[in-house]
Amino acid sequence: MARRTDEPLVLGIETSCDETGVGIVRGHTLLADAVASSVDEHARFGGVVPEVASRAHLEAMVPTIQRALKEAGVSAKDLDGIAVTAGPGLAGALLVGVSAAKAYAYALGKPLYGVNHLASHICVDQLEHGALPEPTMALLVSGGHSSLLLAPDITADVRPLGSTIDDAAGEAFDKIARVLNLGFPGGPVIDRYAREGDPDAIRFPRGLTGPRDPIYDFSFSGLKTAVARWIEAKRAAGENVPVADVAASFQEAVVDVLTRKAVRACKDHGVDHLMIGGGVAANTRLRAMAERRCEDAGITLRVPRPKLCTDNGAMVAALGAEMVARGRAASSWDLSADSSLPVTEPHVPGDDHGEGHDHEHGHGHSHDHDHFHELSKDNLYL
Repeated sequence: MARRTDEPLVLGIETSCDETGVGIVRGHTLLADAVASSVDEHARFGGVVPEVASRAHLEAMVPTIQRALKEAGVSAKDLDGIAVTAGPGLAGALLVGVSAAKAYAYALGKPLYGVNHLASHICVDQLEHGALPEPTMALLVSGGHSSLLLAPDITADVRPLGSTIDDAAGEAFDKIARVLNLGFPGGPVIDRYAREGDPDAIRFPRGLTGPRDPIYDFSFSGLKTAVARWIEAKRAAGENVPVADVAASFQEAVVDVLTRKAVRACKDHGVDHLMIGGGVAANTRLRAMAERRCEDAGITLRVPRPKLCTDNGAMVAALGAEMVARGRAASSWDLSADSSLPVTEPHVPGDDHGEGHDHEHGHGHSHDHDHFHELSKDNLYL
């Protein structure tokens, strides 16, 4: 579908887990990326507590939107649309974001776009390296997801090739950090210790790499168990645990499997670009190994800067802007959060295909909607 010549201005809201993210994008240009994190509130529990996350989103939503608008130097009335993560994610956390997006979109008379969290992680790379090639091969690795995806059209056609059958990569990092008493979240601290260790010190298993195993799926549960047992055996024998070597060897096992399978998927499907996204994409060893293996295979690697790899509103705004640019149908006002929204649904169009919106300009509204807008706009703290 042809792209609009003007660049849409879109605000994106992300609340799938523990960070309240609000981003503002004009076309492929990032104007604002405001984040309010509740990670410190979850640290003492060793993981994200859904109810704590939902409450934190409620408290942070309006101030974070205000901060993003101020940072971007735009007014809410100038927006061409409001995008929000509709799923997958924590149900209660998603509901806060969806409810806020619906309220702002309805009061401002702007189209609403419920988008997919995973597709957003892919689309955010447009803010770093320009328009995505079609098709794009994407490796998404985070606390909740380890997926290989083929995206011929990020707004309408995303195909899952493989995923984790148990623990996600980021989840394994968190669990091993807990066993090593390194705190939460585990990804950054494991990465930091690994830089001082020997990745070849301990040969930990590589899951699902046998000749009869699914070629694109991942498994990190066995690796996690093997590392934990190795540590327990050392402690039981009264020996010191070489934390840096354990971290480096564990990390090497994870990134070896991730990059090997991603490069194979590119070769098998004739795709010459690989995009890596998600929180674990900030891992320095993953970036280094992916760069080397892609270079050896003649594949162009695209990885956003670390801040855009973790959950953020910019990625949601990026996908929302692409939806507007390609004339995709807006979501209806009964949009709901879907904690298990499949990646095959990059966005959730309404049954009415955006009734109440002006399709030519993407941000019209009905007369009844105008009346509501006039009554409520002064209460938006904008």
